[in-house]
Amino acid sequence: MSTLLLFGATGDLSHRMLLPSLYGLHADRLLPADFRICATARSELDTAAFRATAGEALRRFMPADRLEESTLASFLERLDYISVDASRPEDFARLGQALAGRIDKGLSIFLSTAPSLFGPTVEGLKAAGLAGEGVRLALEKPLGTDLSSSRAINDVVAAAFPEERTFRIDHYLGKETVQNLLALRFGNALFEPMWNAKGIEHVQITVSETVGLEGRAGYYDTSGALRDMVQNHMLQLLALVAMEPPSHFDASAVRDEKVKVLRSLRPIDADHIEKESVIGQYSAGAVAGQVVPGYLEELGKPSDIETFVALKAHVDNWRWHGVPFYLRTGKRLPSRQSEIFIQFRTVPHSIFGGRGAHLQPNKLVIRLQPEENIRLLVMAKEPGLDRQGIRLREVPLDLSLTNAFAGARRRIAYERLLLDLIEGDPTLFVRRDEVEAQWEWIDRIRAGWTAAGMTPRSYGAGSWGPSAAIALTERDGVSWHD
Repeated sequence: MSTLLLFGATGDLSHRMLLPSLYGLHADRLLPADFRICATARSELDTAAFRATAGEALRRFMPADRLEESTLASFLERLDYISVDASRPEDFARLGQALAGRIDKGLSIFLSTAPSLFGPTVEGLKAAGLAGEGVRLALEKPLGTDLSSSRAINDVVAAAFPEERTFRIDHYLGKETVQNLLALRFGNALFEPMWNAKGIEHVQITVSETVGLEGRAGYYDTSGALRDMVQNHMLQLLALVAMEPPSHFDASAVRDEKVKVLRSLRPIDADHIEKESVIGQYSAGAVAGQVVPGYLEELGKPSDIETFVALKAHVDNWRWHGVPFYLRTGKRLPSRQSEIFIQFRTVPHSIFGGRGAHLQPNKLVIRLQPEENIRLLVMAKEPGLDRQGIRLREVPLDLSLTNAFAGARRRIAYERLLLDLIEGDPTLFVRRDEVEAQWEWIDRIRAGWTAAGMTPRSYGAGSWGPSAAIALTERDGVSWHD
């Protein structure tokens, strides 16, 4: 690949993630010497003005120890800018002419735009000759608002870009710890024999945010927590936890196993929706000691959209029969974290019973953010002469990836995804059948909420959601891992 065509280049995602990621690849000499980045957006800028804007963004969002002025100057030389309005076919014709000499050397296109622009953008690219054999297309979420709209987007894309040249992004798959989950499971003989219903009692996946709307009111109030977080990030994490061992670490094998899990998710229908799901909406409260307004105050109008959702899910196959997967996500919660919590079953017989030793089941905690960490909680003997019997205590075995790999730089997830796009490796991207299986499960939940007349319960900002979310797990004798 000799060229990356970046749509939405003046947007927030570009400034915060994409340009810093591309700079990082450039600084580490991972981009070909003649590689060009053609940025485009509706803004009427010339290349010099865009380079100045990009430089400001990099100085703002790159860590100071990673930004070197001579490297920045050479990176900015890679950037060109062409203004394109997706509603104007003549703009695409001009874009095609500007890239005519580079298409045959390979072109990657990244759409960081509103989903409503996917259709006209893809049609414009096709008409301008920018959808040929050597062209790959990456799509940033959201890919629709339900199964029907997702299929409509995918059909438009498929008319110009076949599946093998379509790269759907879920940036969670680019995180080091997410890939370490695969290494943990399939690179160690210790875990896999117990990674099933005989060894695991339940699984929890939590993605919590302390922030509110943060300028995303227009998008969020038409989406909500279920579609914003569960449909993509959380179901991808669930699939990686629950999938069977793939035959190889390659795109087809990994994604084949993920889609089997997604298709095995038990539908949460109207008969079970009130027992197996909880929805909430934050009211005024305090987060990190700061008083914050409620969702309706931030939004400035009435709304029944959920800012919190908790679900009890089941994967109906032999490996996971009877094992509940508890999912929880929300805004204005007490802390920002993404975490997979796995509780193993207790030992079948305790030889220490009745002698002051209280056995706890082993637990595995995989923390994705804010710090990346893997912690295994095991039972160990307390020091002493044991005159009153052996006493055991739960102690952690920590693998801090920051410490274990202190000499390696922690990369932005988009660095890996952009490099994989440029090199044509789709393993960490989402296939169409995965997306549609996710939407099918999500649509059933939303239909169940409507049928049951469920509306969000209020919870104070800074709490862990409505009290009903606690009851969701406690009726099974389980507590959330906070």
